[in-house]
Amino acid sequence: MLRKELLRVSRAGGGYHPQFARREHRPLAARVIGTFQGHAGETRETLEDALADLEADAPDFKLVRGFATLLEREAAFETDAPVDPERLRPRVFEAAETVGVVTETERERALEQAADRFDLSVPTLEGALYADLEERQVLREIDVPWTPDELLARYNLSLAQTALFDATEVRIRSGDPKTLVSAVKRLRLMYEIERTDEGRVVVVTGPTTLFRATRRYGTGFARLLRTLVNAREWSLEATIDDRGTERTLSLSDDDPIRVPDAEPIAEVSFDSDVEADFAARFGGLDLEWELRREPEPLATGTRVMIPDFAFDYRHADFRVYFEIMGFWTPEYVEKKLAQLAELEDVDMLVAVDESLGAGEAIEARDHRAIPYRGTVRIKDVADVLREYEADLVEASVSTLPAELVPEADVITLADVAGSHGVSEDAIESVHFPVHERVGRTLVRPAVLERLADELEAGCSLSAAESVLENVGIEESSAALSRLGYRVEWEGLGGGVLRERS
Repeated sequence: MLRKELLRVSRAGGGYHPQFARREHRPLAARVIGTFQGHAGETRETLEDALADLEADAPDFKLVRGFATLLEREAAFETDAPVDPERLRPRVFEAAETVGVVTETERERALEQAADRFDLSVPTLEGALYADLEERQVLREIDVPWTPDELLARYNLSLAQTALFDATEVRIRSGDPKTLVSAVKRLRLMYEIERTDEGRVVVVTGPTTLFRATRRYGTGFARLLRTLVNAREWSLEATIDDRGTERTLSLSDDDPIRVPDAEPIAEVSFDSDVEADFAARFGGLDLEWELRREPEPLATGTRVMIPDFAFDYRHADFRVYFEIMGFWTPEYVEKKLAQLAELEDVDMLVAVDESLGAGEAIEARDHRAIPYRGTVRIKDVADVLREYEADLVEASVSTLPAELVPEADVITLADVAGSHGVSEDAIESVHFPVHERVGRTLVRPAVLERLADELEAGCSLSAAESVLENVGIEESSAALSRLGYRVEWEGLGGGVLRERS
């Protein structure tokens, strides 16, 4: 989809008519593609200026911005700097504090100190200092897989999807009703089938007639359009909530909407904000589980159920399914409980909106229930996964020998665990007779003896880290402590090794 502010519709006659790109807009699409290709190696700010020039000559600036939005998703912007600006800035600020910058001369001296620290010239340092700002990022790569005609097709599909985002009800006729209904079910949309003189109509009902207003169904309608337009004959009539005014949107196979051969750029990933929020927060955790979106269907009697997520254990073939029960009517809850009752030999975790009052019913069906209000607490889910994990670790420990002798002189515990298909926790009780454990790394004593000969007090930290990296040790703090050294910091000059007292 496009951003809402890029939606181009006409409201003539009280309707809601998307303004599709036509054949006459092909030259403009070609110019936008050429603008991106011609700015490879230049900053985003320069590219934006060029697009602004195009907007001035275009019949509608939103059309240029719409084309550009789709192309930008295929572009790769990178920070162009010899040193990571986030690493660079603290050193510059430290130098400024040390010098006590007030005058331009003092500013230059602080910059020179910081530049010397990174072996850079002052102009190079100044250029790198804020190179990670969005407008200064550089367009490194733009692989445009579409012709101008294909860009028009992608734009028109995205425009129609965006127009459907505010739909509250959609009435659909399709030459392939079986595929349509299958897609409606997969998207968890509420529907019914009406018989009319013209044939059967699939009515996908929006939320406002049932409970509180929401945009969840709008995203579902947009996704459903991709399936619908693949039918040879189809038509759609949607009721749109246009900022409080009800309007009618009509689309059909006569409109220039088609699904490009490539995968969609604007695919919606989640059916609710609760799911999206959970996935985003779970992804920030360092757990032993991979989160999978919409895993394979599970058989529940004569029907199938597609859970919202699955958790795959990283070190064994074990899966826990996860369903979030939130935006549902009481009738739909009963239907879901019936499906859960028919699941066998499946580990299922269900987060239940407290307002549904279905926790006890879920527990009675031998599934774990986690109540939530507003958002699903990550800790509650992680606690349950750790219970499973404890059992899995215990099972994997029984498969390991009491002692292990890795061939490498230096190897991390993570690599040892990975080579045996277990977690790091599983090898905590294993004895390593010819290696010494240094932090989370196993090191043969001969390597430690060689390091002791190469390092000495007064050596710079950077030099010491290079020596350690040469033998494969990345945990410098643990290794230096084992060798009897501490690090003494000397401002912008970096760290120096001192003997531990």
